[in-house]
Amino acid sequence: MDKIAVLIPCYNEEKTIQKVVTDWKKELPEAVIYVYDNNSSDKTAEIAKNAGAVVRHEYRQGKGNVIRSMFREIDAECYLMIDGDDTYPAEYGRKMVNLVLEKQVDMVVGDRLSSTYFEQNKRPFHNFGNSLVRASINRLFKSNIRDIMTGYRAFSYAFAKTFPVLSKGFEIETEMSIHAVDKNMLIENVIIDYRDRPEGSESKLNTYSDGLKVLKTIGRLYKNYKPLQFFCGLAALLLVIAACMFVPILVKFINTGLVPNLPTLIVSGFVALAAIVSFFSGMILSTIAEKSRQQFEFNLNLIELYKKNGKNK
Repeated sequence: MDKIAVLIPCYNEEKTIQKVVTDWKKELPEAVIYVYDNNSSDKTAEIAKNAGAVVRHEYRQGKGNVIRSMFREIDAECYLMIDGDDTYPAEYGRKMVNLVLEKQVDMVVGDRLSSTYFEQNKRPFHNFGNSLVRASINRLFKSNIRDIMTGYRAFSYAFAKTFPVLSKGFEIETEMSIHAVDKNMLIENVIIDYRDRPEGSESKLNTYSDGLKVLKTIGRLYKNYKPLQFFCGLAALLLVIAACMFVPILVKFINTGLVPNLPTLIVSGFVALAAIVSFFSGMILSTIAEKSRQQFEFNLNLIELYKKNGKNK
Protein backbone atom coordinates (compact mmCIF):
# COMPACT_ATOMS: atom_id res chain seq x y z
CA MET A 1 0.00 0.00 0.00
CA ASP A 2 1.32 3.45 -0.95
CA LYS A 3 1.47 6.10 1.72
CA ILE A 4 0.52 8.89 -0.72
CA ALA A 5 -0.80 8.45 -4.24
CA VAL A 6 -1.04 11.50 -6.51
CA LEU A 7 -3.76 10.84 -9.09
CA ILE A 8 -3.68 12.73 -12.40
CA PRO A 9 -6.45 11.95 -14.92
CA CYS A 10 -5.31 13.19 -18.35
CA TYR A 11 -6.69 13.74 -21.82
CA ASN A 12 -4.42 15.55 -24.30
CA GLU A 13 -2.26 17.42 -21.78
CA GLU A 14 1.16 17.10 -23.47
CA LYS A 15 1.86 20.84 -23.07
CA THR A 16 1.65 20.75 -19.26
CA ILE A 17 1.98 17.20 -17.96
CA GLN A 18 5.78 17.20 -17.64
CA LYS A 19 5.74 20.31 -15.42
CA VAL A 20 2.87 18.91 -13.34
CA VAL A 21 4.65 15.60 -12.67
CA THR A 22 7.96 17.35 -11.93
CA ASP A 23 6.32 19.83 -9.52
CA TRP A 24 4.64 17.05 -7.56
CA LYS A 25 7.75 14.91 -7.38
CA LYS A 26 9.51 17.89 -5.78
CA GLU A 27 6.62 18.73 -3.42
CA LEU A 28 5.86 15.14 -2.33
CA PRO A 29 8.99 13.09 -3.08
CA GLU A 30 7.65 10.13 -1.09
CA ALA A 31 4.45 9.95 -3.17
CA VAL A 32 3.78 7.72 -6.15
CA ILE A 33 2.60 9.79 -9.13
CA TYR A 34 -0.07 8.03 -11.21
CA VAL A 35 -1.07 9.40 -14.60
CA TYR A 36 -4.14 7.77 -16.13
CA ASP A 37 -4.30 8.49 -19.85
CA ASN A 38 -7.86 8.66 -21.15
CA ASN A 39 -7.42 7.99 -24.89
CA SER A 40 -5.16 10.96 -25.57
CA SER A 41 -4.28 11.56 -29.21
CA ASP A 42 -1.05 13.38 -28.35
CA LYS A 43 2.11 12.39 -26.43
CA THR A 44 0.69 12.82 -22.90
CA ALA A 45 1.40 9.25 -21.79
CA GLU A 46 4.94 9.18 -23.23
CA ILE A 47 5.91 12.51 -21.68
CA ALA A 48 4.42 11.56 -18.28
CA LYS A 49 6.36 8.26 -18.26
CA ASN A 50 9.62 10.00 -19.14
CA ALA A 51 8.98 12.49 -16.30
CA GLY A 52 8.83 9.63 -13.78
CA ALA A 53 5.10 8.95 -13.42
CA VAL A 54 3.44 5.56 -13.33
CA VAL A 55 1.31 5.63 -16.49
CA ARG A 56 -1.85 3.59 -16.86
CA HIS A 57 -4.67 3.73 -19.38
CA GLU A 58 -8.45 4.02 -19.08
CA TYR A 59 -10.17 3.36 -22.40
CA ARG A 60 -13.69 4.32 -21.35
CA GLN A 61 -13.94 8.02 -22.09
CA GLY A 62 -14.82 10.41 -19.27
CA LYS A 63 -13.29 11.66 -16.04
CA GLY A 64 -15.72 9.67 -13.91
CA ASN A 65 -14.58 6.45 -15.57
CA VAL A 66 -10.95 7.35 -14.88
CA ILE A 67 -11.59 8.08 -11.19
CA ARG A 68 -13.46 4.78 -10.84
CA SER A 69 -10.43 2.86 -12.11
CA MET A 70 -8.01 4.88 -9.97
CA PHE A 71 -9.89 4.24 -6.74
CA ARG A 72 -10.39 0.58 -7.60
CA GLU A 73 -6.82 -0.24 -8.65
CA ILE A 74 -4.71 1.85 -6.25
CA ASP A 75 -4.34 1.26 -2.51
CA ALA A 76 -2.98 4.23 -0.52
CA GLU A 77 -3.35 5.79 2.89
CA CYS A 78 -3.97 9.15 1.21
CA TYR A 79 -5.06 9.95 -2.33
CA LEU A 80 -4.42 13.41 -3.80
CA MET A 81 -6.32 14.16 -7.00
CA ILE A 82 -5.29 16.97 -9.35
CA ASP A 83 -5.71 17.89 -13.01
CA GLY A 84 -2.97 17.61 -15.60
CA ASP A 85 -3.42 21.16 -16.93
CA ASP A 86 -1.11 22.92 -14.42
CA THR A 87 -3.90 25.07 -12.92
CA TYR A 88 -3.39 23.84 -9.34
CA PRO A 89 -0.17 24.83 -7.50
CA ALA A 90 1.65 21.92 -5.85
CA GLU A 91 2.63 23.89 -2.73
CA TYR A 92 -0.76 23.26 -1.10
CA GLY A 93 -0.47 19.49 -1.44
CA ARG A 94 1.48 18.89 1.75
CA LYS A 95 -1.11 20.67 3.89
CA MET A 96 -3.96 18.74 2.27
CA VAL A 97 -2.20 15.40 2.69
CA ASN A 98 -1.41 16.10 6.34
CA LEU A 99 -5.08 16.77 7.07
CA VAL A 100 -5.90 13.28 5.81
CA LEU A 101 -2.99 11.47 7.45
CA GLU A 102 -2.90 13.31 10.78
CA LYS A 103 -6.46 14.54 11.38
CA GLN A 104 -8.21 11.63 9.65
CA VAL A 105 -10.12 13.99 7.34
CA ASP A 106 -12.04 12.03 4.69
CA MET A 107 -12.08 14.68 1.98
CA VAL A 108 -10.04 17.87 1.67
CA VAL A 109 -11.38 20.36 -0.87
CA GLY A 110 -9.00 22.72 -2.66
CA ASP A 111 -11.08 25.91 -2.57
CA ARG A 112 -10.42 28.09 -5.64
CA LEU A 113 -13.53 30.23 -5.34
CA SER A 114 -12.39 31.96 -2.13
CA SER A 115 -9.12 32.93 -3.77
CA THR A 116 -8.07 33.83 -7.34
CA TYR A 117 -10.50 31.80 -9.45
CA PHE A 118 -12.85 34.57 -10.52
CA GLU A 119 -9.92 36.81 -11.56
CA GLN A 120 -7.95 34.08 -13.35
CA ASN A 121 -10.80 32.27 -15.09
CA LYS A 122 -11.71 34.07 -18.32
CA ARG A 123 -14.97 32.16 -18.87
CA PRO A 124 -17.81 34.11 -17.19
CA PHE A 125 -20.40 31.34 -17.51
CA HIS A 126 -18.00 28.95 -15.73
CA ASN A 127 -17.84 31.44 -12.88
CA PHE A 128 -21.63 31.68 -12.70
CA GLY A 129 -22.02 27.90 -12.95
CA ASN A 130 -19.57 27.26 -10.11
CA SER A 131 -21.39 29.72 -7.86
CA LEU A 132 -24.80 28.25 -8.76
CA VAL A 133 -23.71 24.66 -8.09
CA ARG A 134 -22.07 25.59 -4.78
CA ALA A 135 -25.15 27.48 -3.57
CA SER A 136 -27.54 24.70 -4.66
CA ILE A 137 -25.68 21.88 -2.92
CA ASN A 138 -24.96 23.78 0.28
CA ARG A 139 -28.61 24.79 0.56
CA LEU A 140 -30.15 21.41 -0.35
CA PHE A 141 -27.75 19.30 1.71
CA LYS A 142 -27.06 21.76 4.56
CA SER A 143 -23.29 21.70 3.93
CA ASN A 144 -20.46 24.22 3.78
CA ILE A 145 -18.25 23.06 0.92
CA ARG A 146 -16.65 26.16 -0.56
CA ASP A 147 -15.84 24.78 -4.03
CA ILE A 148 -17.90 21.95 -5.47
CA MET A 149 -16.34 21.67 -8.92
CA THR A 150 -12.67 21.77 -7.97
CA GLY A 151 -10.48 18.93 -9.22
CA TYR A 152 -7.93 19.51 -6.43
CA ARG A 153 -8.84 17.17 -3.56
CA ALA A 154 -7.34 14.77 -1.05
CA PHE A 155 -9.12 11.62 0.14
CA SER A 156 -8.78 9.02 2.84
CA TYR A 157 -8.54 5.32 2.10
CA ALA A 158 -12.05 4.84 3.53
CA PHE A 159 -13.52 7.42 1.16
CA ALA A 160 -11.82 6.00 -1.93
CA LYS A 161 -12.91 2.44 -1.21
CA THR A 162 -16.53 3.23 -0.29
CA PHE A 163 -17.35 5.90 -2.87
CA PRO A 164 -19.77 4.45 -5.46
CA VAL A 165 -18.77 6.13 -8.75
CA LEU A 166 -21.87 6.43 -10.93
CA SER A 167 -21.01 9.47 -13.06
CA LYS A 168 -18.99 9.04 -16.23
CA GLY A 169 -17.88 12.63 -16.84
CA PHE A 170 -17.16 15.96 -15.19
CA GLU A 171 -20.11 15.65 -12.81
CA ILE A 172 -17.92 13.33 -10.72
CA GLU A 173 -16.82 16.19 -8.40
CA THR A 174 -20.45 16.99 -7.62
CA GLU A 175 -21.12 13.34 -6.82
CA MET A 176 -18.08 13.20 -4.53
CA SER A 177 -19.18 16.27 -2.58
CA ILE A 178 -22.75 15.10 -2.05
CA HIS A 179 -21.65 11.59 -1.09
CA ALA A 180 -19.27 12.93 1.57
CA VAL A 181 -21.93 15.21 3.05
CA ASP A 182 -24.67 12.57 3.05
CA LYS A 183 -22.43 9.97 4.72
CA ASN A 184 -21.37 12.43 7.46
CA MET A 185 -17.72 12.25 6.47
CA LEU A 186 -15.19 14.75 7.80
CA ILE A 187 -14.61 17.50 5.22
CA GLU A 188 -12.11 20.36 5.29
CA ASN A 189 -11.69 23.31 2.92
CA VAL A 190 -8.20 24.59 2.07
CA ILE A 191 -8.00 27.89 0.19
CA ILE A 192 -5.69 27.58 -2.81
CA ASP A 193 -4.52 29.89 -5.56
CA TYR A 194 -5.77 29.12 -9.05
CA ARG A 195 -4.08 29.94 -12.33
CA ASP A 196 -5.80 29.75 -15.68
CA ARG A 197 -4.62 27.30 -18.32
CA PRO A 198 -1.41 28.26 -20.13
CA GLU A 199 -1.41 29.40 -23.74
CA GLY A 200 -2.37 26.57 -26.11
CA SER A 201 -4.01 24.38 -23.46
CA GLU A 202 -7.76 23.92 -23.91
CA SER A 203 -10.41 22.98 -21.37
CA LYS A 204 -12.29 19.74 -21.99
CA LEU A 205 -15.29 21.02 -20.00
CA ASN A 206 -18.25 22.23 -22.07
CA THR A 207 -19.95 25.04 -20.16
CA TYR A 208 -23.49 24.25 -21.26
CA SER A 209 -23.75 20.48 -21.83
CA ASP A 210 -21.56 19.54 -18.85
CA GLY A 211 -23.20 22.22 -16.72
CA LEU A 212 -26.61 20.69 -17.48
CA LYS A 213 -25.29 17.24 -16.53
CA VAL A 214 -24.08 18.61 -13.20
CA LEU A 215 -27.49 20.13 -12.41
CA LYS A 216 -29.21 16.86 -13.36
CA THR A 217 -26.79 15.01 -11.06
CA ILE A 218 -27.69 17.31 -8.16
CA GLY A 219 -31.40 16.63 -8.73
CA ARG A 220 -30.87 12.87 -9.02
CA LEU A 221 -28.76 12.64 -5.88
CA TYR A 222 -31.14 14.87 -3.92
CA LYS A 223 -33.95 12.48 -4.81
CA ASN A 224 -31.84 9.45 -3.86
CA TYR A 225 -30.23 10.80 -0.69
CA LYS A 226 -33.08 12.99 0.59
CA PRO A 227 -36.22 11.20 -0.66
CA LEU A 228 -38.52 12.45 2.12
CA GLN A 229 -37.74 16.12 1.38
CA PHE A 230 -37.89 15.57 -2.39
CA PHE A 231 -41.21 13.72 -2.48
CA CYS A 232 -42.81 15.90 0.21
CA GLY A 233 -41.92 18.92 -1.91
CA LEU A 234 -43.46 17.22 -4.94
CA ALA A 235 -46.55 16.33 -2.89
CA ALA A 236 -46.94 19.94 -1.74
CA LEU A 237 -46.71 21.16 -5.35
CA LEU A 238 -49.33 18.66 -6.48
CA LEU A 239 -51.66 19.67 -3.62
CA VAL A 240 -51.37 23.32 -4.64
CA ILE A 241 -52.26 22.41 -8.24
CA ALA A 242 -55.19 20.30 -7.06
CA ALA A 243 -56.43 23.12 -4.82
CA CYS A 244 -56.22 25.67 -7.65
CA MET A 245 -58.51 23.45 -9.72
CA PHE A 246 -60.85 22.45 -6.89
CA VAL A 247 -61.47 25.75 -5.07
CA PRO A 248 -63.29 27.54 -7.96
CA ILE A 249 -65.55 24.52 -8.39
CA LEU A 250 -66.27 24.45 -4.65
CA VAL A 251 -67.13 28.17 -4.65
CA LYS A 252 -69.54 27.71 -7.58
CA PHE A 253 -71.11 24.71 -5.86
CA ILE A 254 -71.67 26.70 -2.66
CA ASN A 255 -73.21 29.60 -4.57
CA THR A 256 -75.35 27.69 -7.09
CA GLY A 257 -75.54 24.08 -5.91
CA LEU A 258 -74.20 22.98 -9.30
CA VAL A 259 -70.93 21.41 -10.44
CA PRO A 260 -70.39 22.90 -13.92
CA ASN A 261 -66.84 21.57 -14.50
CA LEU A 262 -67.04 17.90 -13.62
CA PRO A 263 -63.93 16.86 -15.66
CA THR A 264 -61.85 19.48 -13.82
CA LEU A 265 -63.13 18.14 -10.49
CA ILE A 266 -62.13 14.60 -11.47
CA VAL A 267 -58.66 15.74 -12.56
CA SER A 268 -58.14 17.64 -9.30
CA GLY A 269 -59.03 14.47 -7.41
CA PHE A 270 -56.44 12.44 -9.30
CA VAL A 271 -53.80 15.14 -8.74
CA ALA A 272 -54.56 15.11 -5.00
CA LEU A 273 -54.30 11.32 -5.05
CA ALA A 274 -50.90 11.61 -6.76
CA ALA A 275 -49.82 13.98 -3.96
CA ILE A 276 -50.76 11.38 -1.34
CA VAL A 277 -48.88 8.65 -3.23
CA SER A 278 -45.84 10.94 -3.50
CA PHE A 279 -45.86 11.60 0.24
CA PHE A 280 -45.97 7.94 1.21
CA SER A 281 -43.35 7.10 -1.44
CA GLY A 282 -41.06 9.57 0.28
CA MET A 283 -41.74 7.93 3.64
CA ILE A 284 -40.91 4.46 2.33
CA LEU A 285 -37.79 5.55 0.42
CA SER A 286 -36.58 7.52 3.45
CA THR A 287 -36.60 4.32 5.49
CA ILE A 288 -34.65 2.53 2.75
CA ALA A 289 -32.10 5.39 2.63
CA GLU A 290 -31.67 5.18 6.40
CA LYS A 291 -30.99 1.44 6.16
CA SER A 292 -28.46 2.18 3.42
CA ARG A 293 -26.61 4.59 5.72
CA GLN A 294 -26.54 1.95 8.45
CA GLN A 295 -25.06 -0.57 6.01
CA PHE A 296 -22.51 2.04 4.91
CA GLU A 297 -21.30 2.48 8.49
CA PHE A 298 -20.88 -1.27 8.78
CA ASN A 299 -18.90 -1.32 5.51
CA LEU A 300 -16.66 1.46 6.84
CA ASN A 301 -15.68 -0.75 9.77
CA LEU A 302 -14.78 -3.56 7.36
CA ILE A 303 -12.73 -1.16 5.22
CA GLU A 304 -10.78 0.06 8.25
CA LEU A 305 -10.12 -3.54 9.32
CA TYR A 306 -8.87 -4.39 5.83
CA LYS A 307 -6.63 -1.31 5.84
CA LYS A 308 -5.03 -2.29 9.16
CA ASN A 309 -4.44 -5.85 7.97
CA GLY A 310 -2.89 -4.54 4.75
CA LYS A 311 -0.49 -2.26 6.64
CA ASN A 312 0.59 -5.10 8.93
CA LYS A 313 1.56 -7.38 6.08
